Amino acid sequence: MSTEARAAAFKAARDFLFAHRTDYATAHRDFRWPELTHFNYALDWFDAELARGESANRLALRIVGDGAASVTFAELSERSNRIANGLRALGVKRNERILLMLGNVVPLWETMLAAMKLGAVVIPATTLLTPSDLKDRFERGRVRHLVATTADAPKSDGLDPSVTRIAVGAPPSGWIGYDALLQGDAGFVPEGETKATDPLLLYFTSGTTSRPKLVEHSHQSYPVGHLTTMYWLNLQPGDMHLNISSPGWAKHAYSCFFAPWNAGATVFIANQPRFNAPAMLQAIAENQVTTICAPPTVWRMFAQEDMAAIRTSLRELCSAGEPLNPEIIEHVQKVWGKDVREAYGQTETTVQIACFPGQKLKPGSMGQEAPGYRIRLLDADDKDVEEGEVCIDLNPAPVGLMRGYQADDGTFAPRGRSAYRTGDVGTRDAEGYFTYVGRADDVFKASDYRISPFELESVLIEHASVAEAAVVPAPDPLRMAVPKAYVVLAAGVEPGRATALSIFQHLRARLAPFKRVRRIEFADLPKTISGKIRRVELRRTEEAHAKSGTRAQGEFREEDFPELSAR
Repeated sequence: MSTEARAAAFKAARDFLFAHRTDYATAHRDFRWPELTHFNYALDWFDAELARGESANRLALRIVGDGAASVTFAELSERSNRIANGLRALGVKRNERILLMLGNVVPLWETMLAAMKLGAVVIPATTLLTPSDLKDRFERGRVRHLVATTADAPKSDGLDPSVTRIAVGAPPSGWIGYDALLQGDAGFVPEGETKATDPLLLYFTSGTTSRPKLVEHSHQSYPVGHLTTMYWLNLQPGDMHLNISSPGWAKHAYSCFFAPWNAGATVFIANQPRFNAPAMLQAIAENQVTTICAPPTVWRMFAQEDMAAIRTSLRELCSAGEPLNPEIIEHVQKVWGKDVREAYGQTETTVQIACFPGQKLKPGSMGQEAPGYRIRLLDADDKDVEEGEVCIDLNPAPVGLMRGYQADDGTFAPRGRSAYRTGDVGTRDAEGYFTYVGRADDVFKASDYRISPFELESVLIEHASVAEAAVVPAPDPLRMAVPKAYVVLAAGVEPGRATALSIFQHLRARLAPFKRVRRIEFADLPKTISGKIRRVELRRTEEAHAKSGTRAQGEFREEDFPELSAR
């Protein structure tokens, strides 16, 4: 199959969803994933379709604020060619891993496209990573090349010296300047074809009782799979799409890369040193943003502003990451006259369930299963139940499902034989609407970041005063939840302010800001007869305190310590 034929097959599937953008019943019943044995999104879609013809001179990417830039599809195609040739000259080969640790700057998109063209595997990484986080990614991710800003360069000091280091900005000693790569040829010739099942992305995602899992996606699972995300967002050619998400996380690839470019829309970014709701609303209005996806935390911040005074060009409003408060949805409908539509997906998948355009909304519901997906609710014995674990039917498997989990030895754990288990529990009503119940394990979200209690507990017990610890979510009006640690102290240690301060300082030195424990309570831990901690009881205690507006006696919070905020 030629490049033209691959582009045509992809486009036909996309255009089917365009044609039924508000006809969910037909889209769900008749949509078929394109059958592709070979596919390279950067070459077969971005270059062959978007960077040619009438779309070539449309904006592919517009950034305002820090790193402001406007780049067309044709320009980005050429620049990514240069970067690909520059990386090839440095020895980057097919299937080698490139860790990409950049903020929302043009080189992030250029490098993503360049890596695809080379057949290299990208490990997206947030700039919030600590040196210990980076060490884990270097080792288990088998990183051979690193692209990072000059400011983040010191985080890799002492790590594998054989890794090629490329700096965006003035290159430190031993690093190669990113700008030098742009001197490469403007034309790119690939070394053979890319199989659709070849690896493309490797994400690190939190687990419940172990280190973060490694999720691998192929050249079709995210690029083609995000047709469902495009359909949910209701993106159209020429849209100006804003997704408020940090690079390094899967949601950034969802809506800052694949979904908008699948539609031929412009990716819009408003960079801010610190999130500022009024300034973001102003940027949305001034830049004629037509579609937006933002996490619930952002929608709650928007709701605190005078939204009615903001005149926007917004057509579609979406939210993802966790359930959005019904009162916020009602408020937005009141002031803007538009619904905020929610969706459910994972790092391991694309959008599986969503409130799709033209469908009625049900308060509290995630929506209905996406075209190309078949969702089942299963119990522990793989029996269909009314309330059970949300599972994806693998007969046949949807294109948007990951290739698998990479084990530490480089092998892959199976996704499941008949169904892939998401680890989340839900219900489904007679009309096919799903409602999220909660995690089957103990992972939770704080400020839209996924938190693994096990990871935080492991750092806590490194402190000499801590004998045992359990981390649970404590409800928070702005962040939805913050990590709280119940701590059992070592013998002879006093449970006072000085001890709490010492533990907070210990955590700050070892955890990225989004992972920090924000509250500590010294207490015994409820356990099962076998000695396992019953976190469910601790969560219920936190929910009771939140409901009554009370604070646990002996609880210490970060805001109680001015010396912490001054650092």
